[in-house]
Amino acid sequence: MNDVTGVIREIGKEEQIVVRMLEHWAEETGDKAFFYYGEDEVSNTYHEFNALTNMVGRSLQSLGLKKGDRVSVFMKNSYICSLAMFGIWKAGGVYAPINFNYKGKTLSYLINDTNPTVLMIESELLPLYYQIKENINNTQLKIVVYQPKPGDHDYNSEMESVNLINNEIAFEDLLSGDSSNLSTTLNYSDTANIIYTSGTTGMPKGVVQSHRWMYAYGFFFGKILNQEDVVYNDLPLYHVGGAFFNITRAVYAGCGVACWDKFSSSQFWERINQSQSTSAVLVGVMHSWLMNAEPSAFDNCNTLNKVHTQPLPSYHHEMAKRFGFDFIMAGFGQTESGFAICGLIQELTEENGSPSEYYRGYSREEIVNISRNLGVQVHKGTDSFNKGYLGQPGGFMEAAILNENDEECLPNEIGELAYRPLMPNLILSEYFGKQEATLKAFKNLWFHTGDSAYKDENGVYYFVDRQGSVMKVKGEKFSSFLVEDILFEHPSIEMSAAFPIPAEAGDEDEIVVYIVVKNGKQLNEKELSPWIQANMPKYMWPKYIRFVDDIPKTLTNKIQKFKLKESILKELKSIPQ
Repeated sequence: MNDVTGVIREIGKEEQIVVRMLEHWAEETGDKAFFYYGEDEVSNTYHEFNALTNMVGRSLQSLGLKKGDRVSVFMKNSYICSLAMFGIWKAGGVYAPINFNYKGKTLSYLINDTNPTVLMIESELLPLYYQIKENINNTQLKIVVYQPKPGDHDYNSEMESVNLINNEIAFEDLLSGDSSNLSTTLNYSDTANIIYTSGTTGMPKGVVQSHRWMYAYGFFFGKILNQEDVVYNDLPLYHVGGAFFNITRAVYAGCGVACWDKFSSSQFWERINQSQSTSAVLVGVMHSWLMNAEPSAFDNCNTLNKVHTQPLPSYHHEMAKRFGFDFIMAGFGQTESGFAICGLIQELTEENGSPSEYYRGYSREEIVNISRNLGVQVHKGTDSFNKGYLGQPGGFMEAAILNENDEECLPNEIGELAYRPLMPNLILSEYFGKQEATLKAFKNLWFHTGDSAYKDENGVYYFVDRQGSVMKVKGEKFSSFLVEDILFEHPSIEMSAAFPIPAEAGDEDEIVVYIVVKNGKQLNEKELSPWIQANMPKYMWPKYIRFVDDIPKTLTNKIQKFKLKESILKELKSIPQ
């Protein structure tokens, strides 16, 4: 068992409201560089960023935003999105980002489900809103529009014709007025965010998170940072990884953060060197993209020394030696339960680690001691790890592997990973507006993660697989239901079955779709593909489409996707590569 008392004591004595920490650093080290936006080479000190977000917060209050009101944010630009995010919190509002790949039915569903007071949107995405505006229930919704200027990386001359109509408000107008700190009363238990999940059994569900949830999410990986560090981020801010594990983690630590809008394998190291980043998150195929690059004698000549990987690749030590990653943290992070299981791997030592001229942050010895004092399991990079290694529960969460009756499984027996928090407001409060789903997730006083795992004899946890038909493509995690639901809108499709198969490279999936065409209708892949591209986010586009007369079902009318999966894998295996 980890040091529960020590971690809870640490949480209890610290400021947990992230905007209060921003204000603290703005006062204590105001001239220190905080936010660097690499896309346009924009830099803000702590003082400047705090002042800008104060203005956004006051402007939102002047628009009528009250504590607890929701603000949907539909943006790609991570700098503007960050200003909006902190401004919303300062005003006491609830940050509710929307995946900027959404369109049509899925977009209108999310806006209606959240029922925000304000929608913040980029001008480039405004046409997508106009297409579904008639389906939005809130006719009093206030619209704030960010319009890039000539010279900005996201400027589009075609958007110059997009005028602000129907009382829409320019985001730039929010950046004026009183820049002093707001006096909004905030408590760690107040709702901070509604983040939408992939929706494994239906449309996405809104996960309601408190301010303490954010604090706890980056707690263990944040404690090994100091003010010399810079956190690199290229994850979108509708994901908890980008918004909270990276950006708010930097604020709690009082260090810098460097943001780009998306991952680039060709520019990754240039960005790290440009920003002098020391910490980053590598998910999915990022590992293989970096490892597949042509090796260089200078691969380890960089400042990046603390990396979180999810999942932990089998070649983590080789990757660490090549690129000078002194520490790799593994673990289980989730929108609902946060980052409650983790382990730290000291991959390299002073003798073979990052060259001293590049090393920033706490010393290696300090990082090991800090982690152990917080009850984090520390390994050597040369240790042997079973596939799916996660680590052990942090000191503020009880974990278990449960069977279908919610009975604890034996060591090495696969079941569902479940949690019980040891402090209030550490995990989701509810699925927004979905009482039945909330009660089901908290059945028998355990929060059920929906993921399969096992625990060994030493209490170490290992991830096995996702329960249900969840797919992961290009860093996006989503359900087969979303793909099938969009395909159902096609006038010639009777039904469809979508499911994942392993991708040829990396740890992600490729999408397969089997389709039954309506009687009397004609449809083929050549005709369907343009429709899919117009109605479905790119990461959802299926790689394999098969047309069949019928889809196998059980006697209770449940689709037997395993039979379809066996069929496509057999077919692909027979095709010469």
